[in-house]
Amino acid sequence: MIIVMQKQASAEAVARVIECIRSRGLQEHVSQGEERTIIGAVGDERVFHPNELERLPEVERAIRVLNDWKIISREVRQQDSQITVRGVVFGGEKMLDIAVGFKPDADAVFIDPFFMSAGPYADVDNSSEKAQIDAMRQKIERIHELGKPVLVRIRDVRQIEAALVTQADILYLGGELMSNRALQDEVGRLNTPVVLCKDKHHRVGDWLVAAEHIALRGNHHIILGEAGTLSFESEHTYRLDVDAIVRVRRVTHLPVIADISSLWHSDMPQDVLYRLSLASGANGVVSSLGRLS
Repeated sequence: MIIVMQKQASAEAVARVIECIRSRGLQEHVSQGEERTIIGAVGDERVFHPNELERLPEVERAIRVLNDWKIISREVRQQDSQITVRGVVFGGEKMLDIAVGFKPDADAVFIDPFFMSAGPYADVDNSSEKAQIDAMRQKIERIHELGKPVLVRIRDVRQIEAALVTQADILYLGGELMSNRALQDEVGRLNTPVVLCKDKHHRVGDWLVAAEHIALRGNHHIILGEAGTLSFESEHTYRLDVDAIVRVRRVTHLPVIADISSLWHSDMPQDVLYRLSLASGANGVVSSLGRLS
């Protein structure tokens, strides 16, 4: 069961709810957001009726949630969550164009400064860590001068600090990090928006459980990202998982973006993928194409 406290609920009211939960033999899990505290009652919640908890002071509502993801569930919040970064609203009515590489008319810019090729003979950047951070800072500063937020892809927990020091607006976690609980713990303790991408071979349920893990640590500024799932075609390894976007838009209140930058090919050009993303309900698209009308 999830208990949603009123805005700016007092510590005394939260403690009273926790005491009530413990008195029935259940355990609590408290998630402290910027405005609201959300308390999960863990255990056999049949000992409660939601009305009992809703009668307690400063409780907005109590909801039974059957899924493993609760805080991010649309049962807890009917309205779409909106995350505003430098005046750009993720989750609003406008479909956002997120450019790979700077484009003047883009709403936001995606950069991948920590990319390393998996090939053993690929060129390796041998510049010092300080030089890499300075270069990233300069790039972000140039983008900020034009008032655009920057999404920075991180590939390891050690890169979080470098991204934050250089004023990254949003941390982008690729699908390979979807099972990295240590990294999710770290970003969950931040007050920085994060994009969590679904891994290519994981189900939607696994994706939402990972997002819930971040939310449980207190960071509710979560954007779901779909960047491709395994395809049955040998020529084209990945495809856009339109079904996944449609489903998460229905069962959660979180914004969703589609990253099609690495999915296009001769049989599925970027403009078609862009329109598929739009039709599926994605709130934004990461591409090198530019906005389509």
